[in-house]
Amino acid sequence: MSLSFFAKTPSEPIVNGAKRARPKIGIALGGGVARGWAHIGALRELIALGVTPDMVAGASIGAVVGGCFAAGRLDTLETFARSLTKRTVFNLLDISFNGGGLIGGGRLRAKLNAAMGPLRIEELPIPFVCVATEIGTGHEIWLKRGALVEAMCASYALPGVFEPVRMGGRWLFDGAIVNPVPVSVARAFGAEIVIALGIGDGSGRGTAIQDLDHTEEEAAIPTPAAPPARRGTRIGGLLPRFWTSEVSEAPSLAAVMVNTFNITQDRIMRSRLAGDPPDVLVSLKVGKVGLFEFHRADELIAMGRAAVRRSSDEILELLKSAGAAV
Repeated sequence: MSLSFFAKTPSEPIVNGAKRARPKIGIALGGGVARGWAHIGALRELIALGVTPDMVAGASIGAVVGGCFAAGRLDTLETFARSLTKRTVFNLLDISFNGGGLIGGGRLRAKLNAAMGPLRIEELPIPFVCVATEIGTGHEIWLKRGALVEAMCASYALPGVFEPVRMGGRWLFDGAIVNPVPVSVARAFGAEIVIALGIGDGSGRGTAIQDLDHTEEEAAIPTPAAPPARRGTRIGGLLPRFWTSEVSEAPSLAAVMVNTFNITQDRIMRSRLAGDPPDVLVSLKVGKVGLFEFHRADELIAMGRAAVRRSSDEILELLKSAGAAV
């Protein structure tokens, strides 16, 4: 179920009895945690091809990149992303004991506010909508008016990791839970051609394995030695234990949480795109880049550019046939 807060009437394809000279182009940017930096390169390459979007819809990290793009601040975001190191990423994480999420998100919100200022969604030069999920009801909330930074924070508030954001009297979480690549949102706001940018690792996630192979004896996993006492780590080592596991073979708590979310998101994305497919789906295959490896922006931006180049013939042919040739 979709609730459209602060709704405005989407642009109609017919104006004064005559069809517009060029169909309206929308871009839908999907979620993907750190891998979403690939959206920056993808947008750069789309612009290089001459694609001029009339509106942008985003979910999760796609809302951050899409919002900055719509605000004319993509350069600022790219500079920030490329400057990140493992240490600076870690320093942006502020532990919270208020419930709802391990990370309060205040430091990251402060960074965004410093870069974006008091921008409001309805004042952006390019129309922008981002998606969030309401806690409890599971409603899909479309945020299209109000403080841009608050809407971004609500859209990327990964359950269990970031605290939820309260907007319009509702507690909101990550929009990728309900609409991982918001093609439907772009269409609802009048986009006649939708180019979707979906994040994937190219693993073909979702294969059914009908039985485990028990023909080989499984190697015994040794009992780990007691970990050495940690000194100088925040909150008694809570953050290090969240990101890494004491047992090298076992995934960390963060990896378990986010991979569970990622698998669910992948299933939902397949279903939603099957029911409401974009005109072009550009799959941003990010290989082995980890979900929290925000410090690998250089690689991810290059991957985003490469993905659009691979799809450039399809994109240009579509625009030409639709009368939106560039």
